[in-house]
Order: sequence, then structure tokens, then C-alpha cells
Amino acid sequence: MTTNYAIGPEWRGLNGWGQHFSDLVYSATLAGSTDTSLAVPLTAAMGQATATTKNKFLAVVCTNYTTHPVYWALNATAAVPAGGAFAATTSEMIPNATYFAKTVKAGDTLHFISAGTPDVTVTFYALLE
Repeated sequence: MTTNYAIGPEWRGLNGWGQHFSDLVYSATLAGSTDTSLAVPLTAAMGQATATTKNKFLAVVCTNYTTHPVYWALNATAAVPAGGAFAATTSEMIPNATYFAKTVKAGDTLHFISAGTPDVTVTFYALLE
């Protein structure tokens, strides 16, 4: 069974963070400058079909970097910015020491990278539609 994201005001707590513990939690210590991937599970919330890209999740990410930020990308290799000018990228920086969340689909692949070796935790909550 997959833990649903409780969207109702009586369950979600303060600013959406009063959730139950999820049964889909993953963590890793990133290797410096190495793309590390995580597949979004193919499980589903109760009452929905499994193994379909129509199933959506809230991917809640937390990291503990001290000097080198963590970047992540959806279905693309993550990259650390290079150079002092703005350039298009598929990667986004994850804020440090706080939770950060995005909606993803079952079967997507998340990619993470950092120049350092931070710990990263990803918790998935099923979104009901």
C-alpha cells in the first residue's frame, strides 16, 4: 500500500506538513560529481490502477549539504552549473536543510548530483485525482 498525501485541512497539519509516515522513503549519500538516479515507484494509492504513468506522487526531498548544493532533474541527467553566465538547464537546486517538493509520475526517474557528498532523502506520497 502507498501512503496518500492528506490534502484535507483536518489532516494536513501546518502548511501541508502533518503527514503520516510514508511507506516509500529512499535515502543515499551522493558520491561527489556523480549522477545518482531514483525511479519513481510504480505503486499506486488505494483504489487506483498500479504501474501507470497516470499515478502521481508528491516527491518530498530533504538534503544536508554544507558547502556544495544538490541539484536534481526529472528524466534527464542532473548537472552542476558551470560558468558565470546564465544558461538553460534541466537541473534545479534543492534548498538546504528544508523540505522541497515537486509532483512526479510513476515511472519517472529523478537524478541527483552535487560536487560534495551530501545525504539526500526522498519521500513519496500518492496524490489522488
